[in-house]
Amino acid sequence: MFYTSFSRNLRSLGRHFVTIPLLAFALGVFPMAAFRLAAQDQSTPAPAAGNPQKQEPPPEAGGPETDVGPYATPKKKEEPPPPPPEKPKKIEGMPDYSLHVDVPLVNVDVLVTTKDGQFIPNLKKEQFRVLEDGVPQTVSNFSISEAPITAVLLVEFASTNYYFIVDALNASYAFANSLKKDDWVAVVSYDMKPHILVDFTQDKRAVYGGLNQLRMPGFAETNLFDALYDTLDRVDRIEGRKYVILITTGVDTFSKLNLDQIIKKIKSTHDVIIFPVSVGFAEREYYEARGRTAPHGMGIPVSNMDYLQADNEMNTFARLTGGRAFFPRFTAEMPQIFHDIAGDIRNQYNLAYHPTNAKLDGSYRKLKVEVVGPDGTPLKVRDQKGKDVKFQIVAREGYTAKHTVE
Repeated sequence: MFYTSFSRNLRSLGRHFVTIPLLAFALGVFPMAAFRLAAQDQSTPAPAAGNPQKQEPPPEAGGPETDVGPYATPKKKEEPPPPPPEKPKKIEGMPDYSLHVDVPLVNVDVLVTTKDGQFIPNLKKEQFRVLEDGVPQTVSNFSISEAPITAVLLVEFASTNYYFIVDALNASYAFANSLKKDDWVAVVSYDMKPHILVDFTQDKRAVYGGLNQLRMPGFAETNLFDALYDTLDRVDRIEGRKYVILITTGVDTFSKLNLDQIIKKIKSTHDVIIFPVSVGFAEREYYEARGRTAPHGMGIPVSNMDYLQADNEMNTFARLTGGRAFFPRFTAEMPQIFHDIAGDIRNQYNLAYHPTNAKLDGSYRKLKVEVVGPDGTPLKVRDQKGKDVKFQIVAREGYTAKHTVE
């Protein structure tokens, strides 16, 4: 009832007021808006209450609308899309094809030391000459590595000879003492077959714990070729440079693989350097001086020729991969030996080049590394007294190129 009587009073007020704003003013809603509408020019006729007319927006207006009209928001001008890139014209008779170039990169670790094993520093990139199958190569990358190492300690631990076992354990602990906190090391022992004692770890205590398990040897067999093949096969899946510290007598008694097969495996394994350390050398010399042969285990016939052949094999493993073989006679030599090995590993020159022979045919390429003086003449090394010192270059003898099947 209130709303009906109130509407009749509004009609009597005349046509100079807008119904909706005045109603809002009477109800106390939007008082300022109603006041401004009432103060507008009285000459502008208002639309009839019964036939309201909506204000037409200007052509450029857009956006949301209010009770009194739209907001005057100009529309954005739509820019035309950029034209598509022109396709190259196709030449008749020429098939569509894409080019893929696979340029191999060969990494060569080079150790330059004196005859006493001292590392020769401060050599430059221009002083190195790399020959692949007799063809000079251009060295593209050059650096000196002092990074942490990734190594496998492969230990012969079998029921052979008491002195061999003691030497192997002393050498293993001496290597563990030379490790640093950022080195990655795995421990593997072998007799009839390899046994993984510790997987790759940076915890030196775990390495000691693995070596502490070597207390009661089992078989008398020392299958070196099988154990080394298995180790190389595992580390070949790891990126970067890897090292195998091989502590052994070098005698293989019952492996399924022969020497040719293990050498082929060494040549085909990339970025692996082997450092053999012989054990029982003093015991062997003791027996040889008396015209006898050091026993290698109960029921295992071994002659002095077998030991000499084992020494030759260890030298071959080291030479093929760029390492060095050691033949200590006394336990006191072990710390210095592993100090030298650490120096070889942590202080060496890393060379890389793109071979001129880019064929991926799986062939074996021989390498030769030479070092010259800053002026291109033969390198001369002098000691503190100014005397000339002979030096040696240790690098792998070659590598096997990748093989692709077309």
